[in-house]
Amino acid sequence: MNAFEQLRKNGALAGVKVLSLSHVIAGPMAASMLGDFGADVVHIEQPGKGDPAREMGDDKDGVYLWWKVAGRNKRSLTLDLKSDKGREIASRLAQWADVVITNMRPSALERLDLSWEALHKLNPKLVYLQITGYGRDGPRASDPGFGKAGEAQSGVVYVTGFPDGPPIHTGFSHADAVTGLMGAYGILLALYRRNTDPSFDGELIDLALYESLFRLIEWQVIGYDQMERVYERSGNRPPMAPAAVVNTYQSADGDWITVTSGTTASVSKIVRLLGLPASEYSTARQQSDAAKFLDASLRAWVRARNTDDALSELTGGDVVGSRIYNVKDMLNDEVFKWRRSIVSIVDDELGPVRMQGVIPQLKNHGGEIWRTGAELGADNDLILREWLGMTDDDIAALREEKVI
Repeated sequence: MNAFEQLRKNGALAGVKVLSLSHVIAGPMAASMLGDFGADVVHIEQPGKGDPAREMGDDKDGVYLWWKVAGRNKRSLTLDLKSDKGREIASRLAQWADVVITNMRPSALERLDLSWEALHKLNPKLVYLQITGYGRDGPRASDPGFGKAGEAQSGVVYVTGFPDGPPIHTGFSHADAVTGLMGAYGILLALYRRNTDPSFDGELIDLALYESLFRLIEWQVIGYDQMERVYERSGNRPPMAPAAVVNTYQSADGDWITVTSGTTASVSKIVRLLGLPASEYSTARQQSDAAKFLDASLRAWVRARNTDDALSELTGGDVVGSRIYNVKDMLNDEVFKWRRSIVSIVDDELGPVRMQGVIPQLKNHGGEIWRTGAELGADNDLILREWLGMTDDDIAALREEKVI
């Protein structure tokens, strides 16, 4: 049984039908999360151009690599949504679908008759995820939004970096990716309700790009509310660190190691490792007051050892630490290998390629990767002929008119 057949038989979302009217990262990420577990995902792209994500990042001999992951486990359908026939086909697919995902501007959705209100009339049980920069209505509903602006608005950039330096964005599309994950979560909530509530009347999931990261920083609002504290950048130790020791340290051979603590007991283990008197650092207050001293002592301790010895002693002392991995480290790591965190998939253009495996792992109804990002319009005939019942002449006419 190949990966596609396995998904259709056992995937947790086998049978769920998804129409993706989204592009670039956040919406397509949500669709990927569903496709990895067996949902049938139709990704709508502009004829001749496709999703801008097809040309993001590095390319190898003109073949763009990021798309092979971002577009995986999806069907590509080209469709000119500015044409009457294109909109008609999109509407038919919305009636076919259980879920619609979009990150188009609200004004564009209204103009194309693809808004929540329009599609809910056609498919009253539809689950509709709408991702925007600032919300689908309200004071900035018509403004364009990108992930970096969402990160800035969430508060995460303000508290990331060192006190004497500028605010720092993380090294990937943080807000987009987390919004995609939160969007997939919202879809699953709605699908559960649909499947358990006979009176279910569809669901609109309204998600702004800043909100997912904003929700994850649990302490920032209540800290200001109760103490009028604006949390500032504090390096690798978060402003609201769970315990006294959190930082990165360089070993004698130049590698970087992170050591972290989350409880009073875990800091006490670091104290023992450093040979300090346990009684002087036994309470959370004592540890917090001594945080700078403990940090400096641990920095000197790591600096006096090579990486392997430092990691071995940390493990022996039951202290949580790790080499700071680059991608080459990940590919050689025994845990990554054991958990199949990285898998090899055959791509039509590149041959075998490695990418992240399906996460999370489900024992009985897990996901699979059955294809990398497809060529533009690769599934036009399948979707139009087999799923929408069009004839060869119908499809030929659509091509002639450049609708697909």
